[in-house]
Amino acid sequence: MKNKVRIGCGAGFSGDRLEPAVILAEKGELDYLVLECLAERTIALAQKRKLQDPGKGYDPLLERRMEMLLPILKTKNIRLVTNMGAANPIAAAGLICSIARKIGVSILVAAVTGDDVLNLLSGEEPTLETGKPLHTVGQIISANAYLGADAILTALETGADIVITGRVADPSLFVAPLIHEFGWSLEDFDVMGQATVIGHLMECAGQLTGGYFADPIKKEVPNMANLGHPFVDIYPDGKAIFNKVAETGGILNLATVKEQLLYEVMNPQQYFTPDVVADFTQVRLQEVGPNQVQVTGGRGENRPSTLKVSVGYQAGFIGEGEISYAGPNALGRAQLSGDIIKQRLSLEFPELLVDYIGSTSVHRTKFGNYPEPYEIRLRIAGKATTTEMATRIGEEVEALYTNGAAGGGGARKYVQEVIGIISILLPRDKVKSTVTLQNT
Repeated sequence: MKNKVRIGCGAGFSGDRLEPAVILAEKGELDYLVLECLAERTIALAQKRKLQDPGKGYDPLLERRMEMLLPILKTKNIRLVTNMGAANPIAAAGLICSIARKIGVSILVAAVTGDDVLNLLSGEEPTLETGKPLHTVGQIISANAYLGADAILTALETGADIVITGRVADPSLFVAPLIHEFGWSLEDFDVMGQATVIGHLMECAGQLTGGYFADPIKKEVPNMANLGHPFVDIYPDGKAIFNKVAETGGILNLATVKEQLLYEVMNPQQYFTPDVVADFTQVRLQEVGPNQVQVTGGRGENRPSTLKVSVGYQAGFIGEGEISYAGPNALGRAQLSGDIIKQRLSLEFPELLVDYIGSTSVHRTKFGNYPEPYEIRLRIAGKATTTEMATRIGEEVEALYTNGAAGGGGARKYVQEVIGIISILLPRDKVKSTVTLQNT
């Protein structure tokens, strides 16, 4: 058993920067590198790509990331764990092997599948958001269960250099290597709780080192253009010390760690994952050096008998149109044009959304006696069942050039398909994971 394991997080979402992972691999002296690149909408969209092309469905940046990372991972003997397989981990593993062959690298890749549970659904399952049966939301296009560390652990035990998964719980990407290296028991729920705290803090990468935290004057973060992503040293007793590569931008301190600890946590005493119901209320943080924070005290109890399933469904189309107004009375002129559109389209689009970007678009109301903005972007959006119907909105906004208030410019119109996301629970014993090996 090792006396310490070091894990870095090189990506916190699908579109994250490429360089931080390379820096971590080159300079971080890692045992493991994790790339967390999957969100609920991300996997539903990946399922759509797979339906269009059975050889696709993995993360769009997989090829670019692997071309940059594979030579370094092999040279430095770093194992990679990632959910970039999205809707097609087996095809993703094949792509990685083809890249490895092209650059002359010998690797073993383990693809974890089993999260796709679409064929297990009856349609009668109650949705968590509304309680109504699943079939009432519309045409279902995907259903992916959140697998846990046990599924990844099986892949690690094969000795694979790279483990690539579909939908797994984000913290589990970090929990599994710790179980594998330290021989921790999946039934030791306090240990699983501490491991989940570690994974939860690491999963969003740059958010732990000042990204999304920064607020000029109030919360200064240095050199954000070169933001470094975090790594963590974990010891057999579960103690964890978080850090970042020297000379990278950003900051890692009590404040950044506290914000990330509370990220997406509704009840810190009961944070549900496939591995444990974690308790964050006894977590203790201590700064132990520059950009170094020690974390202890995570606990847990039991393991949920069900797994959350993220279900993607066809939710129609959104039609949008935008146009700008600037100068004196910009808001008044934008409101006049907004009123024109509402009169023309409200019957056809009962949920028509009118945004005055720069004034009321985020909070939907105006706070305080702020001066009138110099410029306003009028945005009109509405939901439709067909692309033809959705197109009407942008056309009406474009017509404001000569049929609306004075001074409108920069009109834009577009239509996008909407993938809705809703959740259900499935008994965990219905969901079976599988590991498929490919090598060069």
